Amino acid sequence: MESGLSSLLSVSIDFETSHLFFPKVINWLMAGLFVLILVTKVAPFMAAVKRGERTLPIVGEARDNFRFFGTLALIAAYFYLMAVVGNMFPYTGYGFLIVSIVFLFLMSLLYLHDWRKKTITILVINAIVAPSLAWFILAKLFTITLP
Repeated sequence: MESGLSSLLSVSIDFETSHLFFPKVINWLMAGLFVLILVTKVAPFMAAVKRGERTLPIVGEARDNFRFFGTLALIAAYFYLMAVVGNMFPYTGYGFLIVSIVFLFLMSLLYLHDWRKKTITILVINAIVAPSLAWFILAKLFTITLP
């Protein structure tokens, strides 16, 4: 009797695969939420499109190609340059900091409509303060390694 009870209360952990438990749970939860969204939102929307009550939001609309392709190019350059600059200053997070400041400034300029000295000054301040604050909190307070 005692050996059966002690076997119920004993725990053995396989450290080779234990780190994979929660990612699997999160993946299944996200997959379930994705299916739920498809069933509750996308299927009724597509049925309304088929009946002619609604239209697809992207098809047939005008697009600002300069901003669209500029955004794609900036995002690609951001991830590429973060690794390049991060390798110049390993384990400091300066790659994240420097490239994020430039990325945020250029992205803000890309979508700026009112080109005045005041708005550009606000963009510069925002481009410096936001990534610096994020870098300080992540790299210094929580000691999270950044590229």
